[in-house]
Amino acid sequence: MLLAQPLNIAVMAHLHHPIASPFPGGLEMHTALLAEELSARGHTVTLFAKGGSRTSARLMSVLDAGFSFTRYPEGPAREAQTRLLDEAQNRTLQLINEGTFDVVINNSLSALPHLTPPAHPMLTILHTPPLPRVTAALDAQTHNRQSAHRVVSVSAANARQWRHHLRDIDVVHNGIRLEEWGTDAAADRHPSVAVWAGRITPEKGLHVAIEAAALAGMRIRFAGPISDQDYFNRTIAPLLSESVEHVGHLDHSQLAAFLGSGTVFIASPLWAEPFGLTTVEAMACGTPVAALPCGAMGEIIDDRGGVVAAGFSAADLARAVVQSRTLDNRQVRASAARFSVETMMTRYEQHLGDLVGSGVLDDADMVAS
Repeated sequence: MLLAQPLNIAVMAHLHHPIASPFPGGLEMHTALLAEELSARGHTVTLFAKGGSRTSARLMSVLDAGFSFTRYPEGPAREAQTRLLDEAQNRTLQLINEGTFDVVINNSLSALPHLTPPAHPMLTILHTPPLPRVTAALDAQTHNRQSAHRVVSVSAANARQWRHHLRDIDVVHNGIRLEEWGTDAAADRHPSVAVWAGRITPEKGLHVAIEAAALAGMRIRFAGPISDQDYFNRTIAPLLSESVEHVGHLDHSQLAAFLGSGTVFIASPLWAEPFGLTTVEAMACGTPVAALPCGAMGEIIDDRGGVVAAGFSAADLARAVVQSRTLDNRQVRASAARFSVETMMTRYEQHLGDLVGSGVLDDADMVAS
């Protein structure tokens, strides 16, 4: 533990999914790892999350496990779902205010911690590009904080997008337990097979990855939850064949073996990818990455770990796939060492320690003019 004294920490999770493996995405994995590592460092941690979450920290379920998040279009159903989620986060804030916490980590993606902030110092971690409800809360400045608040982003690329709304944003890259992500032994790799992992949604660009793999003369196997069934049915299912295989939604250990089985990992974000945790996990397995130049990809992937495409087309990505296959697997794995969980947790502990010892900081001092 970096700090002289252990802290009593509340961690606010987002409530779309339980914090449990197999993780729907990088945010859920980050939240789980954060709670586990803080507990391992001697802190008392309470995770406020959806029912069905699993953690060695103290768990406070604030939303029934039976709730199923749905990507509704604008309309009454979406509004009702938003109200339900807001009620659960309001319960979280009430429980936190009734507790004796030293500090709060806000991993919730919710506007409510900014509209009705907890009565404790708070560290907000930005895992997404700007969200309209959150930026509206920040821009409105309808409250004055009575305790300290700091904001960090998981990448510099993501932080730049928030600077229209927040002046002071530090960057703490996501970290992983490197030892859990296989070896760099090439004997287990399938020649001429590319791998892909993530939520199967349009913005993750799986259809582009499939086309790029074909142009590069490779088969592709992909893993992940079908988060947008309509996209899968319309765009991905017709492409399935002996050369294009969905292996399902894998748990942590299965995903490590899967990422290490490919000759190359394809990252195909079509949005401003805030970080790309599977990119780092693949590199930790020694699997070189070929990526579209979106969001944090150029920040995460150096010339040892992969190749960022020169453009945004499938042909550009295919060229990056071919180039990345020449990289040394051991050097790829060495590149991932920049993103260790130890480095990440040390940075977070520094912020938490500063918050607990800092004076009053009004959000007005943080919001960009």
